[in-house]
This record gives sequence, C-alpha cells and structure tokens, in this order.
Amino acid sequence: MASFGWKRKIGEKVSRATSQQFEAEAADEEDLAADDDANWVHATKRRKEILLEDCVKKSKELKDEGADLAENSRYREAILKWDEALQLTPEDATLYEMKSQVLMSLHEMFPAVHAAEMAVRRNPRSWDAWQTLGRAQLGLGEIALAIRSFQVSLHIFPMNPEVWKEDLSWARKLHEQQKATKTESVQALVKEKELAQEPIPDYDFESDEIVAVCAAIAEKEKALSAAKTVVIVSASGTVETVTEKDNCPTTPDETLFIRAR
Repeated sequence: MASFGWKRKIGEKVSRATSQQFEAEAADEEDLAADDDANWVHATKRRKEILLEDCVKKSKELKDEGADLAENSRYREAILKWDEALQLTPEDATLYEMKSQVLMSLHEMFPAVHAAEMAVRRNPRSWDAWQTLGRAQLGLGEIALAIRSFQVSLHIFPMNPEVWKEDLSWARKLHEQQKATKTESVQALVKEKELAQEPIPDYDFESDEIVAVCAAIAEKEKALSAAKTVVIVSASGTVETVTEKDNCPTTPDETLFIRAR
C-alpha cells in the first residue's frame, strides 16, 4: 500500500512571476471594491441629504399653510397642519411655539403649556418661546412660574418692551393680588378659630337676680293659665273673644253664638 506524507504548499510550484501577477490583480480588485464602497457610502449620504431637504421644504410649506389658517381663526385646521409638519421636522421649536399660541386661543391651557415647554426644550435661547410659555402658565394660574418664564425671556432679549411692560408687569400685579387674598383668608381663619375657642361664660344660676326673674316668669305663666279665652262667632258672622274665669263660668246664649274654640 502507498503511504501518504505531508502535502507540499501550492506556492512552491508557482513561479514568482505568476505569483506577482496574481497579487497585482488582487490589489486591483481590492481598489475597485474600495471605490465601490466609497461610492455606495457617498450615494447613501446624498440620498439622506436629499430626503432631509425634502422634509424641511415640505415642513415649511405646512408651517406657512398653518399660519394662514390661524390668521383666519381656523385654529383646528392649523394645528393639524403643524402636527403634520412636526412629523417631518420634530426639532422645530417654532412649530411648537405657534401651536401653543393657537391652543391658548382655544382656551386649552394644559396642552398649550405642554407645547410651549417642548418649544423651550428644542430651543432654550428662544425668547418668544419663553414668552409664550409664561402666557400659557399665567392662563393656567401658575403665576410664579409665569413670572420666571418672563424673566428668562427678558434675560435673552432685554430690549423687548412687550414682555417688560405688559406680560411681566401684569403677572406681578396678579401675584400681589394673590398674596393679599391669601393673607385675608389666613386672617379670617385665625379669627374664626379664636372665636370657636372662646370659653362659655360661667353664669351663677343660684344668684338672687336669677331666682327673682324665674319667679316672675312663673307668676306670669300662672296668671295666663288661670284665664281661658273662647272665640264666639254669632249667627250674623260677628267674631267675639270672651275670657272665661273660674268664678264666672257663664257664657252667652248658645242659640245665638257658635263657639269656635
């Protein structure tokens, strides 16, 4: 039987020229593959850029359409347009800020505050977003938070007269009124509590004055109970009140009068 030994490496039988040619062809193929990969990456990146540009363009169109609807008081339709735009550009703080203004016009304060908060998160440097947030918080009754939002808006844009003269001054006035109302309520509660805790006067029911008053009331009641009053109605309809006494039990003739009680 033939015995098997270790196989020789194939490269030992290949000439150096053939090996070099093979290596050169392999290098060319690698370069082509690298070029193909680079082209694919570039094409993918370009497609993403085009898609993003299309999203931004479409979002702007929807934003403008919503603004036109809002100016014509078609608030619900405007919100639908802006929600559609937010699906394309979810980081657009202006869309949230505009949506918050419309929600306040619809007196939906909780969603308005939420939309304004989203605008501030997207763009903390937007003074108008902070102003809208303050107005929404003011409509919700959160006066202290509204004052803070207006102050941040002024910190970003100190030369804004609207926030300084209208929003912030009005919020501070409401805050002072709220503090005065709370103070009056607390004072009323304290006064009511003090009145409730006042002790009952300790009357001396065995004093001579109290005994004399009780005796006089008893005598008066006794005199009233001794006299009996009867209402007599005559046949002609005349009403007469007769007082009966124990020592004078006689009454008018019953044929002429009818005893009522």
